[in-house]
Amino acid sequence: MKNKKEDDRYWMMRQVGLLTTIPLLLAVSPLIGFFMGRFLDRKLHTEPALSIVFLIIGFVAGARQVANVVRKADADYKKKDSDGT
Repeated sequence: MKNKKEDDRYWMMRQVGLLTTIPLLLAVSPLIGFFMGRFLDRKLHTEPALSIVFLIIGFVAGARQVANVVRKADADYKKKDSDGT
């Protein structure tokens, strides 16, 4: 059985790992959306309409994922706090 110190270290590393994904999500989601839109723009000859639309969709998707990560980190914190450890 693990002791309290090991549990705290595991919990802290999990939180760090979870929260360090936020910058990655904020950077990658809009880029993927932009490049998808750019690809479709070139195929459909609609430049720059789809690039802009997919960029906005990428920002929204990234913000939504960040909200999910923060919600999950908060739930982990509340669970740890309610356990009394």
